Amino acid sequence: MFPRLAGWTLLVLSILVAICFAVVSSFDWNRAKPWISQRVSEATGRPFAIQGDLVLQWDSPEAETGWRRWVPWPRLKAQDITLGNADWGKTGPHLAQIKQLTFSLNPLPLLDHTIRIPTLELDGPALSLERTADGKNNWTLAAGNAAPSLWKLELQRLVLSHGTVKLVDATAKVDLKVDIDSLPKESTEGYGIGWKLSGTFRQTPVRGSGQAGAVLSLQKDDKPYPLQAGVQIGATRIDVAGTLTKPDALAALDLRLKLSGASMAHLYPITGITLPNTPPFSTEGHLIGKLDKAGGRWLYEDFKGSVGASDIAGTLEYISRQPRPLLRGQVQSNQLRLQDLAPLIGADSNASKARRGAPAVQPADKVLPVEKFDTASWGSIDADVKFSGRKILHAKDLPIESLVADLHLEDSVLSLTPLSFGVAGGTLAATARLDGRQNPIRANLQLSARKLKIKELFPTLDTMRASLGEVGGDAALSASGNSIAALLGTSNGEVKALVSKGTMSKFLLEAMGLNIGNVVATQLFGDKQVQLNCLASDFKVTQGVMQTRSFVLDTDESVIEVTGLINLSNEQLALEIQPRNKALRVLSLRSPLYVKGTLKNPDVGVDKGAVALKLGAAVALGAVAAPVAALLPLLNVGTQEFAGCAPLEAQASKKPQAPAVRPAKLRRQ
Repeated sequence: MFPRLAGWTLLVLSILVAICFAVVSSFDWNRAKPWISQRVSEATGRPFAIQGDLVLQWDSPEAETGWRRWVPWPRLKAQDITLGNADWGKTGPHLAQIKQLTFSLNPLPLLDHTIRIPTLELDGPALSLERTADGKNNWTLAAGNAAPSLWKLELQRLVLSHGTVKLVDATAKVDLKVDIDSLPKESTEGYGIGWKLSGTFRQTPVRGSGQAGAVLSLQKDDKPYPLQAGVQIGATRIDVAGTLTKPDALAALDLRLKLSGASMAHLYPITGITLPNTPPFSTEGHLIGKLDKAGGRWLYEDFKGSVGASDIAGTLEYISRQPRPLLRGQVQSNQLRLQDLAPLIGADSNASKARRGAPAVQPADKVLPVEKFDTASWGSIDADVKFSGRKILHAKDLPIESLVADLHLEDSVLSLTPLSFGVAGGTLAATARLDGRQNPIRANLQLSARKLKIKELFPTLDTMRASLGEVGGDAALSASGNSIAALLGTSNGEVKALVSKGTMSKFLLEAMGLNIGNVVATQLFGDKQVQLNCLASDFKVTQGVMQTRSFVLDTDESVIEVTGLINLSNEQLALEIQPRNKALRVLSLRSPLYVKGTLKNPDVGVDKGAVALKLGAAVALGAVAAPVAALLPLLNVGTQEFAGCAPLEAQASKKPQAPAVRPAKLRRQ
């Protein structure tokens, strides 16, 4: 009895399904367009209309197995569809227009409140996307305060034939248009569509083109989606080629990335990554990206390229995290041109500034860079990057050999710990801290010079090549300002240097003392070295003015004392060099030298008044006495007033101190 009842029940159900299927298939679905349009309008809060034909067909689900293969899938085709724009929109009356939309629907997931669309085909879509300066956009659809829907949408594949997408974003300052079209034949790399880009980004012209796969798998598909693109934004060029797995989640982005432009700093508006000002650059490397719940990681590994005339290579990693993302890694240069470092602190020429898009703000008569630091971007990211320049290429008169820097940026505070140069066979090491949370910047600098060889400090000065001895020194400075010039012009602290023992060119010393006879003799018969007992300098720095507390050079034959000041605020020099001989000198004018003028154009010379007085006395004596008497004003009988090197060395060896910078109101919390 039960088998017969079950058979009749199955037969009746089959007949009912067949009747429903026949009714649904024969129904003129164009009659349902007003009802569908009304329901979609209510759900989106925007006018929706199907102005063309609406046709329902049935598909056999080849991908299904077992009994599910016998459940047909409805396939809906709608033509000439429009979805209205927001009432405040300025890009036109429609958010979207579609010439033809085709999709199939798996009916079984409907029992679980899931609308599963295996494939959505769009022919001729035209999207007009818009966002205002206050963040309001026209693509967020909502119908008043409607409760969240119990239904879930799953779109598995998207197929585009041709169309356009327009984006006007006042927040990102973007006005772009993308034209999409099908390629004549899918290439061996899997490209099925091509696209062209035009418009502006931050009022800079943008153009580009690329290719992509014809079918974009959005869910549960590990097949890589091919991508190729080249975009030019002003002077910045970005080229990528590779694959994307699971585009809905960016599960694995594997690309070959090329970057080039006028300055790395120009990448910040595009990537959101703070990079320094540089000369024109070009890099190429392997970019691997993956999104996760924390935000994602991007690895630009084994990149190589150039910055100006310098080579660079390394690996950088970007980690999305809270409260700020992190950029970390290491970069090295085998041959680093010193001139290519100048844009980092605004010390490049005005012509170089123009090439990287910076204003030509450097006055022609100033040496210290006045270009301001861009601290606005410091708070967007944290950084921990190690840099090394193994060989420094520089002008012949500079003794710099190598560079190592550890850069740390955290919550707008930039630290270089350490910043170390190989200089003249020794090291010049510094630690610097710039607090960009405050306006102006508050900065602290500690500097230490060790074992700098005298003969290598002046590589182009022939008279120094045989000199022996090493220079050491320390400095501690605190300052406030938004440029190198402003920081040095407000600096406070101490600067000290010391040379103990060694030898120095006698010609150089005699020239400094204006011992005319010995200068002539040296030029005729060659130079020799004299014993250097010590050279000690001690400057106190107050509001950018370096005032000598002591500056003495002592040899077996003379003592040379330097007094005066160097004003870093206005770059003025006011120094006097006073020689005092320890033994008898003939034809010695014994007149002080002065160093005046500016850092840009120093004026070095003799005290003409003192020379004139001595020459006048010689002439007067020569008129009334024997020729020997005329030499008396030119005799230097020496001095015994110098107290020795020990006190100077003790003072110069004390660790320099810098006062704490004045507290200031934080620019941001």
